[in-house]
Amino acid sequence: MNDKKVQRIIDANFNRAKEGLRVCEDICRFIYNKKDLTGGYKAIRHDLTKVMQGLGLLDIIRARDIENDVGKRTISSELKRRNISDILYANSQRVKESIRVLEEFAKLLTPRLAMRLKDLRYKLYALERKIVKKT
Repeated sequence: MNDKKVQRIIDANFNRAKEGLRVCEDICRFIYNKKDLTGGYKAIRHDLTKVMQGLGLLDIIRARDIENDVGKRTISSELKRRNISDILYANSQRVKESIRVLEEFAKLLTPRLAMRLKDLRYKLYALERKIVKKT
């Protein structure tokens, strides 16, 4: 597998994680009005960006190939949400999965950053537990 293919995987999952973190952050901020939870998601989002800069973010963006992405279609389950909790849960799962993918592929490029991604993933697990307790 060449670096460009790995960079495309990293790009897609970084975007997915950042978007999901922002959705969770905004739910905690504007709907639940929970400053600590909002700050937790914001901190993870910013930390993720710092990690990605260490992986060569500009090269990763240059490798982006949206036109030829065979998985860019939306599936029907992505369009179904019953309530705010569904939105929060779906995005929380998306973020955890994406960070795990980033962690695995970072091992190919910069192994030390894989450990930072693992730490972020565990912070996310803890934050998710706090949300369940507070909402």
